[in-house]
Amino acid sequence: MARVAARLSANGEQSTHPVDEVLPLPKLALYGFQHVLAFYAGAVIVPIIVGSALKLSPEQLVYLINADLLTCGIASIIQAWGIGRIGARLPLIQGVTFTAVSPMIAIGLGAGGGTAALLVIYGAVITAGIATFAFAWLPANAFRAVMRLFPPVVTGTVITVLGIVLIPVGLNDAAGGLGSPDFGDPKNFAYAGGTMLFILVLMKLGKPFLSSIAILLGLVVGTAVAFLLGDAKFGDVGDAGWIGVSTPFHFGMPKFEWFPIVLMLIVMLITMVETTGDTYAVGDIVGKEVDSETVARALRADGAATALGGVLNSFPYVAFAENVGLVRMTKVKSRFVVVAAGVFMIILGLLPKAAAIVAAVPHGVLGGAATVMFAMVALAGIQTLAKVDLKEEKNALVVGVSLAFALLPATVPVLFSKHMDPDLSSLLNSGVTLGATAAIVLNLIFNGPAKDDARTAALVPASALVGTAAHVELPAQPVGAPADAEKGGAAEKAASEKAGDAEDAPEKAAEKAAPEKDAAGAAGAEKVAVGRAGAAAAGSEKAVEKADDAGTPAS
Repeated sequence: MARVAARLSANGEQSTHPVDEVLPLPKLALYGFQHVLAFYAGAVIVPIIVGSALKLSPEQLVYLINADLLTCGIASIIQAWGIGRIGARLPLIQGVTFTAVSPMIAIGLGAGGGTAALLVIYGAVITAGIATFAFAWLPANAFRAVMRLFPPVVTGTVITVLGIVLIPVGLNDAAGGLGSPDFGDPKNFAYAGGTMLFILVLMKLGKPFLSSIAILLGLVVGTAVAFLLGDAKFGDVGDAGWIGVSTPFHFGMPKFEWFPIVLMLIVMLITMVETTGDTYAVGDIVGKEVDSETVARALRADGAATALGGVLNSFPYVAFAENVGLVRMTKVKSRFVVVAAGVFMIILGLLPKAAAIVAAVPHGVLGGAATVMFAMVALAGIQTLAKVDLKEEKNALVVGVSLAFALLPATVPVLFSKHMDPDLSSLLNSGVTLGATAAIVLNLIFNGPAKDDARTAALVPASALVGTAAHVELPAQPVGAPADAEKGGAAEKAASEKAGDAEDAPEKAAEKAAPEKDAAGAAGAEKVAVGRAGAAAAGSEKAVEKADDAGTPAS
């Protein structure tokens, strides 16, 4: 069993930290199921959107949903329980990242769609997962060096681009799904609009927990209305089995192609920023210190889960911010609640009938819910950019030009379909890829790598507002990459500045205290200043000692 952290209670005895407290079984089950509810809609919507875009059959879509839930459960248990130096041992739920949706669709369509496209996607996912896992074992300095490529102006732009690129995906579903006979039928937009209105009203008027599951309730109510009106078909539910296990490489052996792999590596760089931010956020909420080793363990769990996802027919994984917000709202800090949620997800992943019900959600209803979710992703990016000085022309250029690049595939699709090599098109025919690459390169050209604390790399994770609206509140201080070593450097710098001030203090105090004609007064002032300088110097020595103690744990 994972190590249980202990701390001294008021009477001097050791007590278990709330994060490591094992609650009674009924409470574990109740709170764990609550996490599943908050997470469920965000978990299943990615395989539904990707599977629909690749024209998979209903049976294949059911299998994708089951595989996703099964892997989500396993990944969450690894992250919360911990295996050796893998897993943050914090209440973090793992789910498929929205960052990968648009790139995976681009890879899949470039590979011709269908199950053949899945094989190319899985090859890229497995490779990216292994690379992330390996990267998280590097020394902290190497990690910070990469994180300095992602200051707020870059992460804010990338997250905004992600939301903007995904919104058309939701709108296409709202219209009935690309290629469907009733695409554009006003009836589909009526379902989408009704679902969206229900979600928005629930977010506005509902209790915090109801707001956190507003997307899920919107899908349930919208589907129920469509069923009553004869527009939701559940025939496949009867055909689905009661029990089904996702087997490795169900659709065939993965194919490893360079361009999709590069694209997925870019996705994983962004998800590393997301997980880093979520790890610091939940650490702040539960009152447990997060250091570079904790973040490294969280990223190793991400990498392991992503590689496992490729093997078990699922997609890249990241820490879900929806559940970080739920921890804040409920104040239930035990990581074993997430372990219980993982067990529930594994059970759901073994029930094809449950997945078949989800797959039967009408496109219009799904589109209404997805559009809200993706719009909130874009808003998360805008919130991050609000912390950037956009009056500075360099930052404004990074944001504006990157957005322009991101819109190129949707605006001029013929460039990628007819005038570009298919392999190159599979890499570049993605607004997220072009926008993210442009933001990173332009920031390096105009601003260079970030010089401040690497924690500023991820002020708001990409999934921060998905599904929980305004109720997901991340800590006020910037969060991001591990920076424990830099804390020591910052303390040393502060100490040096104090020492410098101490050296200058006698002259400044003497100049201020002594009129030119009063030498005695000047001498007195200088004596006072010297005393103050000695106090400042003593303070600086303490600061230096404190800085020396601020070491970086080994990753």
